[in-house]
Amino acid sequence: MKNVLKAFAVVCLIASCETKSSQPQMDYDKARSSINKSIDAWDTGWENKDVELSIKHYADSTDWTNAFGDRVQTKKELEKLLETIFGLDFVMSGENNYGANEIRFLSDSIASVRTQNIRTKQKWPDGTPMDDRIINHLRVYQNLQGKWLITHHMISQAWPKNRPVDSLTTEN
Repeated sequence: MKNVLKAFAVVCLIASCETKSSQPQMDYDKARSSINKSIDAWDTGWENKDVELSIKHYADSTDWTNAFGDRVQTKKELEKLLETIFGLDFVMSGENNYGANEIRFLSDSIASVRTQNIRTKQKWPDGTPMDDRIINHLRVYQNLQGKWLITHHMISQAWPKNRPVDSLTTEN
């Protein structure tokens, strides 16, 4: 009988220790909406050469690398680089054709986002047309003080696979 009471006490103790989260469940739909709006702001900022709108959703400490290897590590450095990029007519020519944002939550405070863009009608510095190409964006977001901000952004590009290697270079 003594052992039965001890076993009963242990079961009651375990049952009373059931953990219940005092934190509310994360609202993933709200987070997705916030992230999608920030990417829309980037896209609109790029199209309108609006640096402030383009960098609005970046953390002050961010790691940004474009397809040409330009790398900056602060929002201020990104602002200066985009001012230069937006002044290059051959870079800004062309059309963007974005696919859906693929958002994956790694935790309640970190998300990765992949976006693909088919870039068309862009020109080389000499004005000759570029072949269409695929531009990939990989962004890492962190929920910092209730705001989903970009802390890492890497942009890469892929040329069509059927294109000869020699045609990837231009003659000056």
